[in-house]
Amino acid sequence: MLLSVLALSMTSVSIRADATESTRKKLEDAKEKKKQSQNELDNTKDDIVEMNEEKSSLQGQLNKLNTQLSEVSSNLADLEEQIGDKKTEIENTIMELELARKTEEDQYASMKKRIQFIYEKQRFVFVDMLLGATSFADFLNQNNYIEQLSAYDRKMFLKYIENRENIEAKEAALQLEREELEDYQVKAKAEQSRVSGLVSQTSGSIQQYANDISGAEAKAQALENQIKAQEEDIKNLEAKLAEEIRLSKLAASSAWRNISEVTFAEGDRYLLANLIYCEAGGEPYEGKVAVGAVVINRVLSSVYPDTLVGVIYQNKQFSPVASGRLALALAEGKASAACYQAADEAMSGYSNVGNCVYFRTPVPGLSGINIGGHVFY
Repeated sequence: MLLSVLALSMTSVSIRADATESTRKKLEDAKEKKKQSQNELDNTKDDIVEMNEEKSSLQGQLNKLNTQLSEVSSNLADLEEQIGDKKTEIENTIMELELARKTEEDQYASMKKRIQFIYEKQRFVFVDMLLGATSFADFLNQNNYIEQLSAYDRKMFLKYIENRENIEAKEAALQLEREELEDYQVKAKAEQSRVSGLVSQTSGSIQQYANDISGAEAKAQALENQIKAQEEDIKNLEAKLAEEIRLSKLAASSAWRNISEVTFAEGDRYLLANLIYCEAGGEPYEGKVAVGAVVINRVLSSVYPDTLVGVIYQNKQFSPVASGRLALALAEGKASAACYQAADEAMSGYSNVGNCVYFRTPVPGLSGINIGGHVFY
């Protein structure tokens, strides 16, 4: 009666999209991997947005720097032109100054000679002027002429001195202007070098962002392709689980053999004990018996193979088979005495989980018989 009630209750079990522990684990792993891929894709897309914003900001800075560099270069060109003009002007002024000095020297020499002549020949000049004069008025005119000539010589000499001094002042001013322009030129070249360096640095940063964005976009595309593949994998696993759920329900409602109808082959006890070790080695004894009972229930059900070997090695049913853990346990004889005892109880027909044909670690939405770390359904 108890077996019938359990079988009936198991047909109405609310089962999540999982069936066998192996398939459920694969589905959970697939969904978790998809979730991780989606999170990574979202983060990558956020990174792309941030990098594009930073790239745009840098591009704006680069445009301003290029404008600044253009202005600095233009100013530098103007300064170089002004310095060239100033050099030419200074050269012309120097030539003008040399000419003024020559004129001043010549005027001074002429004036000196006339003064020297008058001083040395005073008596001769006076007598010559007295004898040569036709009248006293003529004599006075000649004397006035000499005085005017002397005054003119002095006036011209002073004028040439003033002209030379003006040219020297002009040269000094031009030299000062030239030095100031050259100082501006040095500063302009330093600014041009600084801005040019910033332009180069910013351009490099923009290129690096472009490369990073390209890499991130490629990564995002790869993640999208990966998510599509994961979605397909999940779809296939869900279809597989749906089939397993169908088989689970079918087993509960199908014909069952009596344990007395089963003939165990040599080695079945060893095989079952080691499977129990792999699936429930760390579980309490009741959990070990329950795992053995699930295997025997499948042998008894018309839905599954009718031999213990056929049930255990049925494709993709027990994860230790696929992972190789069962083969290793069999090779090394890992099964404990408790595992053998549990196998014996299950092979005798005893079941502490009714007609359950599946077990797994508990998950939300799955109800059944909980023993140790497994839920049996």
